[in-house]
Amino acid sequence: MALDNETRERFGTRAFYREYTRGMTPDRINREFQNDSRRLKELYNDAIGVSRNDPEEHKKPIKIFQLLSSLLLRLTPARRLVFGLSVVGMLLYLIGQGTISTLLLPLSFLGIICVLFLELLEKSDVKQEIDLARDIQISLLPSSDLKFHPYEFASFASTASDVGGDYVDVISSPEGTYYIIADVSGKGLSASLYMVRLQALAHLIIKKLTPDPKELLTYLNDFIKSGKKDKTFVTACAAFFPNDPSRPVTMCRAGHNPPILYQSKKETFCELRSNGLGLGMTGSTIFTKQLQLLNISMEAGDNLIFYTDGLTEARNKHKEQFEEYRLHKIIELYGSLNATSIRQKIHVALEDFIGSERLSDDITYTCIHKHA
Repeated sequence: MALDNETRERFGTRAFYREYTRGMTPDRINREFQNDSRRLKELYNDAIGVSRNDPEEHKKPIKIFQLLSSLLLRLTPARRLVFGLSVVGMLLYLIGQGTISTLLLPLSFLGIICVLFLELLEKSDVKQEIDLARDIQISLLPSSDLKFHPYEFASFASTASDVGGDYVDVISSPEGTYYIIADVSGKGLSASLYMVRLQALAHLIIKKLTPDPKELLTYLNDFIKSGKKDKTFVTACAAFFPNDPSRPVTMCRAGHNPPILYQSKKETFCELRSNGLGLGMTGSTIFTKQLQLLNISMEAGDNLIFYTDGLTEARNKHKEQFEEYRLHKIIELYGSLNATSIRQKIHVALEDFIGSERLSDDITYTCIHKHA
């Protein structure tokens, strides 16, 4: 008898209702309606050829048929045919009620439902593939906590989409440790694939040539510029931490956010604003000439913080950005702590700031601490 009750509960109306309404909280529904509205607006702008930043956007006439055409063209030809015949069938039934077979309406309705289910099934398959790509991408990232004496690396990465275009890496070599952080233009699957290519090339260059940061970024720029049709550009920082603690850290900045150096003895920090253009923006001759190699004297207790613009441009519900000054305030207060503690302080402050807002860009940052 108990088994019978459990079966009714599992497949009954209440169980179905609980499954159907799972996750339907007011905050989530409101957020997803906003996301869907924004997505439809982007689709509409693409359909009528309006730029997202066009000041005359709101003055453009509404073109419903262009929007419908853009939506329908996303269906496969077979599904488009079934959908079109189903819509025509419904219209004919409504116009000629009493003179047309009553089976026309349910058949038309069934056709639309079949198209919907097939689209949902395809979306589910794509989601599984993207989840697999996300797992692969995560597996390629370094551990969030690494130690190569006398340096400690503590990193954090979060993507705005299922997969992201931020690249962070810690690569060990016989002479020392390389650190790379980069931000590929755009986001999503295309940016993540580009990131994986960059990562593979960086590992190959370091393994074969053991270059300094300037040479490494120059090789990467050559790779990006080798594709004439490739319009991708990448901002990046590369640094080399020698095994010999008496030697300076060398670093180059290719159009990336300036790293922050906290000096424990002086109890102060500064931004390392070296010259450099983004990867892929110009040929190697100009790129190399503009790129500046910095020597950084890190002493025991010092911290070096790298980050992508997703951190400082993260927005809260009031559309305010996190901005550099909030990050500077955290470094000013907690810059004397170890790398893991500083990473946690930034993470807590960022979560408190953005609340339940959806990320608009990938966020990556690393704190590097030098031990005695």
